[in-house]
Amino acid sequence: MFLVNFNSNILEPINTKDILFHHLFVNQMKGFYIVLLLFCVSSLSIAREIPQLHKTSEASALLKWKDSLDKQSQLILSSWIGSNPCQDWRGIGCNNASVNVKSVVTRIQLQSLSLTGPFPQEIGTLSSVELLDLSSNNLSGLIPPSIGNLTNLRYLILYNNSLFGSIPSEIGDARNLIDLKLSKNLLNGTIPVSFRNFTRIRMLDIGDNNISGSIPSYFTNYSQLEQLDLGKNKLSGVIPPELGKRSALVILRLFMNNLTGSLPEDMNLSKMEVYAVSNNTLSGHLPHNICVSGRLTQLCACNNNFTGPIPKSLKNCTSLLRVRLQNNQLTGNISKDFGSYPHLDFMNLRNNKLYGEVSSNWAFCPNLTSLQLSNNYLSGNISVELGRAERLTELHLSSNNLIGEIPNALGRLGSLMKLYLDDNKLSGTIPSELGNLYSLEELNLAQNSLTGTIEERLGECNKLRSLNISSNKFEGVIPVHISNLDKLESLDLSENNLIGELPPQFGDLTDVQTLNVSHNNLTGSIPSTFTGMLSLTTVDVSFNQLEGPLPNMRAFKQAPIEALRNNKRLCGDNTGVDCPNQQTDQANEKKVPLLILIILPTLGSMLFMIFAVSIFLYIHKRRRKNNKKQYTEANTFTICSYDGKMAYASIIEALEDFDSKHIIGVGGYGTIYKAELLSEVFAVKKFHVPKDDEKHNQKSFENEIQALTKIRHQNIVKLHGFCSHPRHSFLVYEFLARGSIWKVLNDVKQAVEFDWEKRILAVTGIANALCYMHHDCSQPIIHRDLSSSNILLDSDWVAHVSDFGTARLLKQDSSNWTSFAGTYGYVAPELAYTMEVTEKCDVYSFGVLTLEILMGKHPGDFLTSSSDMIGAPLTKILDQRLPSPVEQIGEQVKLLVQVAFLCLQNSPNSRPSMWEVTHAFSA
Repeated sequence: MFLVNFNSNILEPINTKDILFHHLFVNQMKGFYIVLLLFCVSSLSIAREIPQLHKTSEASALLKWKDSLDKQSQLILSSWIGSNPCQDWRGIGCNNASVNVKSVVTRIQLQSLSLTGPFPQEIGTLSSVELLDLSSNNLSGLIPPSIGNLTNLRYLILYNNSLFGSIPSEIGDARNLIDLKLSKNLLNGTIPVSFRNFTRIRMLDIGDNNISGSIPSYFTNYSQLEQLDLGKNKLSGVIPPELGKRSALVILRLFMNNLTGSLPEDMNLSKMEVYAVSNNTLSGHLPHNICVSGRLTQLCACNNNFTGPIPKSLKNCTSLLRVRLQNNQLTGNISKDFGSYPHLDFMNLRNNKLYGEVSSNWAFCPNLTSLQLSNNYLSGNISVELGRAERLTELHLSSNNLIGEIPNALGRLGSLMKLYLDDNKLSGTIPSELGNLYSLEELNLAQNSLTGTIEERLGECNKLRSLNISSNKFEGVIPVHISNLDKLESLDLSENNLIGELPPQFGDLTDVQTLNVSHNNLTGSIPSTFTGMLSLTTVDVSFNQLEGPLPNMRAFKQAPIEALRNNKRLCGDNTGVDCPNQQTDQANEKKVPLLILIILPTLGSMLFMIFAVSIFLYIHKRRRKNNKKQYTEANTFTICSYDGKMAYASIIEALEDFDSKHIIGVGGYGTIYKAELLSEVFAVKKFHVPKDDEKHNQKSFENEIQALTKIRHQNIVKLHGFCSHPRHSFLVYEFLARGSIWKVLNDVKQAVEFDWEKRILAVTGIANALCYMHHDCSQPIIHRDLSSSNILLDSDWVAHVSDFGTARLLKQDSSNWTSFAGTYGYVAPELAYTMEVTEKCDVYSFGVLTLEILMGKHPGDFLTSSSDMIGAPLTKILDQRLPSPVEQIGEQVKLLVQVAFLCLQNSPNSRPSMWEVTHAFSA
């Protein structure tokens, strides 16, 4: 054999062995290439399947979380179907897939959707997520440690939920975090040490939780930090001295903690906009260069122990919007240390050691709505220029050394709602111009040297709720015009030189709860019309020249002797002086013949009128039956309004003809709407009119009107008006912001905020309302449907009894049997075999309601085994979401439980009356 050698011109011989070896080598290489090709094809197939497998695991985690949410939330996430979250799933964002980059979930944005249920415990599966925003929902439960798997996470936003437990230290593994917001939850424990890993953090917000411990010193190493919010927690210790030195903070919120010591001196304030350290126990001086940035909008350092002068940089700090420095020991001349501020809205400097005058500077703050300078050492006159601050709603100048007269110019403050000038040295009379303050709700001129008569035009301030002009030198009679103040709740005319009689028209002040006319020279008797003051609970008429019987009402019957003493001859149950009934009887005997001569003709005329009206109504009814036509809105509605200003058309307009978007609740007889009219908000209950039950609904409508127009009490919802119309029948109530107790107890966050003190207040308020209905009304009123859904809470957590659709006026001399009414679970057991309505039916419901408020849920089966509950420790009965009550609060809670059990006795005769219940609570 020959093989050609191209490097040679001759043929070289090659032996057979070499040829066989070469052939074997070639075949082996072919096999290798085939195996390599198969491996590459297999690898490519697997690589193509990896993104699909990853998508499937992400989808599985998200769908599992969706299934754990309530039905409404699942409906909101109805687009979550299939196995690929990157295909039009609501709130889910993915990276852009390419040949070399697989498509994965990188963003989850589901904020403000009212999602209700647990926090996603499977979140650690979504390891590529960079942004997770579940803020402003109703999520509860723990933040899982697996959140540390999200190593690409840059934005974690979970604020405004109901998350509880401690912050997992694993969050520190997400070292790339820029923005961490966990505020407005129920988190506790300390700030994890792992937070030291956040070298890139710009915004850290864990405010409004229950975080304890100290502010970690490693926060001073955050070189890029712009916003730090730790407010409304339980943090203690000092503020790290070098906090904010390495970074230019824009927002610092440390308010409402237990911090001590002084403020950091070397903080970089070159970008500061919000500086809030209120409600701690801090001391020392405020930073003199606090507004060096020229961008400061909010300075809140109130309720501390700060001393020293007002920071110099504040005088020309024109960016200011809100300043709260009250309740410190700051010094300085208020006339010189503050300038004029074009954007300022709120200024509170009360309870300090400031001096100077109420200068005209404040008049050049065109947006100022609240100016509070009380409890300082201010002197001189009140500047007339203040009348130019036309947006003022609050002016507090109490407890200073102000002199001179009240400027007439204050009558130009048409938006003013609160005016406090008490405890000064003001003289002169009340300017008649104050009658122009139609928005005024609170007026306090007490403890001055004001003279003359009480200005009659005050009766034109028809929104006035509190009027205090005590401890002055007013003379003359009490003007009848005050009785025009039909929203008045507190009236104090004490310690003046007033003469004459008490105006009978005061009986029209149905909202007045506190009345003090003591230490004057009033004469005559207390008018019997005072029984019309339905809300009156506290009264003081001492040190006058009054005589005669006390009005037959609870406020006077239960008044202490100190509130009645030193009069001419007041008589009644608690004065120690019996009223001369015998003389009254003799006088009545002499009047009998005269009365007969008057009554008989009058009675005859009335009978004739009743007969004529009956004939007219009969004819009218016949005509209505024979002429079934549609009535127009123009001539068939009637409106009865509390303040005389509401109208049918304005209600319909505000609710956009009862559009469903205004609905805030639905009941058995009607739908509740929220109506906003001008500056006031009302609740409107529109009654259903089903064809087969029209009379029943009409009866409920009439019951509520009948009950609520007869009663007025601070713990009973106020009826402002009603409308009876063929198309719409509705009632207009005051709007109570927090809704029903049932709603509060079934919301974890609100239930925790509804602490033991607030719950005690609610129970006692309900008891007071029922006691008033049962014992202080001319005809006792039985509610018949007390439940947690029918007790509403206002913004101050004060309870109001509502829904009087099934209420009954109890007739003492007749049968009180009726059909069944009430909510199952609250109805007294005797109504299972008898339908007789008594006050004890409400007492039983009150017992159930009290236990529900304390347990945080309806007592249910416990009602049938109350003997077992009595022996059980309080800690097992009470709401487990709250810490166990201690000391005095614990004793009060224990008393409430004991009274509740007494109210749940099977025998109505064994239950206490509501008077006995309120007496037990107040003992």
